[in-house]
Amino acid sequence: MRVEKTEIPDVVVLEPKIFEDSRGFFFESYNQRVFREIGIDIDFVQDNHSRSKKGVLRGLHYQICMPQAKLVRVVVGEIFDVAVDLRKSSPTFGKWVGVKLSAENKRQMYIPVGFAHGFLVLSDWAEVLYKTSDFYAPECDRSIIWNDSTLDIKWPLDGASPILSEKDAKGATFRDAELFD
Repeated sequence: MRVEKTEIPDVVVLEPKIFEDSRGFFFESYNQRVFREIGIDIDFVQDNHSRSKKGVLRGLHYQICMPQAKLVRVVVGEIFDVAVDLRKSSPTFGKWVGVKLSAENKRQMYIPVGFAHGFLVLSDWAEVLYKTSDFYAPECDRSIIWNDSTLDIKWPLDGASPILSEKDAKGATFRDAELFD
């Protein structure tokens, strides 16, 4: 597995070794031993699967209590995946990183605890799978508005408005959001 550091060193992009032939392909999307060897020693407890159409923007989500690390990958289509550092004590506090993940490139993004996460669907449809290190807790669920001017995330929208849930349209500003110490 190839590990690619991002502008935020705690967020990494993982490229699995792919075995491909005339029948198709095979790769390990997760192997606890390999992940521990590369420094990701997390016990994942829940798998999530979402399907969204082009232009849907989900996020920026996080849990203030029961915080979650995430391992994100795409099995259909393509997304622009974003992680925002919400850890006040971090040298990259308030910074974001965005990466294109697709079924074709088979890349995964590891997002540690203390980050908000969101993605924009770039293809006609996308199916996103992600593992989490803690269970979903609605009472802990928080959202930061996708277009917060302080964060200034460069979403590849090409002038279009994203399709948002009511929750995401009403997300807090970065300045008003509950953050991690």
